[in-house]
Formats: sequence, C-alpha cells, structure tokens
Amino acid sequence: MIKKYTAILATLLLISFAGQLSAQTVKWTEKKANDWYAALPWMVGANYTPAYAINQLEFWQSATFNPTAIDKELALAQSIGLTTLRVYLHDLAWKQNAKGFKKNINTFLGIAAKHHIKPLLVFFDDCWNADGAIGKQPTPKPGVHNSGWLRSPLRPVHDDPNQWGYLKVYVQDILKTFGNDKRILLWDLYNEPGNSGYGNKSMPLLKAVFSWAREINPSQPVSAGVWDDNLKDLSAFQIENSDVITYHNYDKPPVHQKRIDELKAANRPLICTEYMARRNGSTFEVILPMLKEQNIAAINWGLVDGKTNTKYAWDEPIKDGSEPKLWFHEIFKKDGTPYKREETDLIKSLTGKK
Repeated sequence: MIKKYTAILATLLLISFAGQLSAQTVKWTEKKANDWYAALPWMVGANYTPAYAINQLEFWQSATFNPTAIDKELALAQSIGLTTLRVYLHDLAWKQNAKGFKKNINTFLGIAAKHHIKPLLVFFDDCWNADGAIGKQPTPKPGVHNSGWLRSPLRPVHDDPNQWGYLKVYVQDILKTFGNDKRILLWDLYNEPGNSGYGNKSMPLLKAVFSWAREINPSQPVSAGVWDDNLKDLSAFQIENSDVITYHNYDKPPVHQKRIDELKAANRPLICTEYMARRNGSTFEVILPMLKEQNIAAINWGLVDGKTNTKYAWDEPIKDGSEPKLWFHEIFKKDGTPYKREETDLIKSLTGKK
C-alpha cells in the first residue's frame, strides 16, 4: 500500500512540475494580454539614447554612464507627457561588468520612475555596425545616421551558435534581476531580426532568446516587433510567440493603417515601437492622432539630438555635418528646446499634459 501511495504521489509531483514548466514556456493568453493592456493608460514615448552616447555601450558602460544627463533628458520627456521610453541594452556591457551594468540599469529605472516613465528594454538588435568592442567608442561621423550603433550580438557571435552560451546567461541574468520589477513595461527581445542582410539566418537566435525568456517567465510581457513584410518566416514566428504585438512603421497613414489592420487579426494589444520619419510622411501630426484613436501605444524614434545623429536620414548623409533641411528623427535640440514647437504642443495636447 505504501508503495502504491508513493507511486501516486510521485505521479502527482511530476504532473505538477510539468504544469509549472508549461506555464513558464507558453505565451500569455489573449485574455491575459488584453487585461494587462486595459489596465494601462494610452502610452506615448520615444526610443531613447542619451545625447552623450553614440551607441548602447557609451550609454551603459560605467566609464561614461551619466545619470545627471539622463535625468535632464527624461525631464524633457515628462514635460510633454511621455510615459514610456524604448531603451537598448547590449550584451558586451554585461560581459564587461555584469554587476556594474545591472547597477546602471537600476539607476536608470529609478530616474525613469521619478519622471513617471515606464520603459521597455531591448536585448538583441540586427541593425547597423557588425563589429565593435567594449571601451572607448568612436566619435560620430559627420552627417551620418547612427554611425556608431552596434548590433547585439556582434556578427562573429551572431553567426556562431557555439558562442551563445554567455548570451543565455546574460539574458537570463537580466530577467532574473528585473523580471518582476514594476518599473519596466515589457521586454523587447530582438529588434528587427533579419536586418543587415541576415534574413532567416537570425531565426535560430530569435527562437533561442524567446526560449531563454520563457524559462525565466518574467511578470512583464515579452515581444519582438515585426518590421519587414518580406521576412515572412521571421514575422510569423514573432507574431506567434509574442505576448503583445509590437511593430515598426515609418510610412504615411494609409500604409501604416493597413499594417495595423493586418496585425489586429492576432487579437492582442498593439504597440508601435518605431515610427516618425518626417521626410517619409510619418509625422506626429498625422500618425499620433491615428494611433490614439485606436488605443495603440506610440513610440517614435528619437528624443534629443545627440551623438547618434539620427536627425539625419538613413540614406542621405551630409558629409560636412551641416544641419539637414528637415530633421529625420528627434523631438528636442541639444539645448532642450523643441525642434518644432507645434509638434510638442500636439504631443502635449494628446497626452493631456498641461
């Protein structure tokens, strides 16, 4: 009889363990995702890199991390009613000094909370420079958009799964540390997978980072934004595995709306994590009211003009570094004044900021 009950108990424990494991590895239900979003106000924000930083490493490395500068810039964000910021991490900052990196993240989150801003944090990124190194970062190339931005991981690691062991430790260390931190809105696991010509070569790492995140099971949702209709396999995986649907769109309203209509089929909250390229007709004036009407959180590219040079267009460098006739991105000038007062007035009116 004892053996019988022992066997039954063992079976129940296995079922319980399997249930816990399943809960950790399955994405949120539609109800959980929609309930989470319904509890939030309509959110407006910007992709944020401090003006002092050319890239993610100069942002986060302790030698250059500057809380005073960040505090001033987040005060600008708060002044127009921004309530979220999309912020890029980098695996090399963690690899250089994990303890210091996490301390800086905690400091940043404290500053953000002070300004009533709830950021989302980005782990991986396939955009811009394939190679780089920790330590002193290069100076910006005059008139060149994001001349010093780094992919994460860099190409040698991206292309070699044998080097991914530390990436798993990195992602899970950050999620274990901050995965229940109420100051964080969500985790954006991978920015634009397949960019820089990678295509489906990024699928294994995309699948891996979702798996690593699900093992930790953070209380915040996880996502990876769709951005290119031509990357069908990657986009399908991102939509299928994201708790909430995030996406990028730099087009005029009719094209942007078409994208929204397609993504609504997922029956999950929509968050636009990149938009606003003035030259392309993606402006605050035409896109932000459209997103508010449909209760889609809106996060434009760029807050303050700085070393990233993203006031210059992706494909239109100005070699002498002179002022572009029309800024591509960014809301504020270096001195903290708005690039266009009518834009910040519109943002304030839509966010209800007095």
